[in-house]
Amino acid sequence: MATGQDRRRLLLFGRLTCKRERMGYQRVLLKLSGEALMGDQGYGIDPAIVSAIAQDVAACVADGTQLAIVVGGGNIFRGLKGSAAGMDRATADYVGMLATVMNAITLQDGLERAGVPTRVQSAISMQEVAEPYIRRKAIRHMEKGRVVIFAAGTGNPFFTTDTTAALRAAEIGADVVFKATKVDGVYDKDPNKFADAVRYESLSFLDVLSGELEVMDSTAIALCKDNAIPIVVFDLFGAGNIGRAVRGEPIGTSILPAV
Repeated sequence: MATGQDRRRLLLFGRLTCKRERMGYQRVLLKLSGEALMGDQGYGIDPAIVSAIAQDVAACVADGTQLAIVVGGGNIFRGLKGSAAGMDRATADYVGMLATVMNAITLQDGLERAGVPTRVQSAISMQEVAEPYIRRKAIRHMEKGRVVIFAAGTGNPFFTTDTTAALRAAEIGADVVFKATKVDGVYDKDPNKFADAVRYESLSFLDVLSGELEVMDSTAIALCKDNAIPIVVFDLFGAGNIGRAVRGEPIGTSILPAV
């Protein structure tokens, strides 16, 4: 049986030859920002957004995709902002980790109402509401058709949830990291401020690191680069976009090893 790394090599080969053939991903890590969950609200969680995400994820799972999710906590509390306001950085980061647990449990509820069995695994022990993070158990859940939501980041301060997504993707042998955002890909400059911003169809990891493009933090990019895990950045709010990404359709911006 092919390993996760073998599957990634095959998928990368197909993409790097520019054939852009339709190909599906077997196991994916979906990174959701906390801000995405609040929709147009200034704070908190929009139930309509959670429901829409759940429906898209349910369709992917029904097609046989093994799916794990990492969700941020910026809609409730952001560690860097707390630190800038005078809090101890480590303390602020721990508060942010707890915010991700709240989002994960809310997302679990939405997914299960959509008929998707879901487990939350937390890097900080809180056995009354979530399982502890256990790599082999997470993989077994996915093999049984359950979605696994990884909460509380890595369990350590000074690491972002983007880095958590890259780390967990490597640990579970994911074929790809999907970063679902509020924009439809990676641009050379902020498309909300500059009308002439150009969207990239594909980039190499070195392009992202050398150009200091604001995709994910450099630690996350380096982790994906070292483990040959491609990243696809796309618009979360396009109907069915998660399914399109899972099927390997051209969408957003793909970040790949240099040819």
